[in-house]
Amino acid sequence: MKELIEVMAKALVDAPELVTVTENKGDQTSVFELRVAKGDVGKVIGKEGRTAQSMRIILGAASAKLKRRCVLEILD
Repeated sequence: MKELIEVMAKALVDAPELVTVTENKGDQTSVFELRVAKGDVGKVIGKEGRTAQSMRIILGAASAKLKRRCVLEILD
């Protein structure tokens, strides 16, 4: 899942080397924290949050196969 988020984020930003994803695992839920360069935050979020929402939908579909709940947080 972590690699999936990294690939999606790196395809969107101007500075792919600054993309980092950290995972905090719980019993049934994993929280993924995505950090990008200051200038790339808008590109990852997209207009009206559509890009971020699309990434969350893809993550949700992929996590359903693993019978886990995954949450994506985009941090500054």
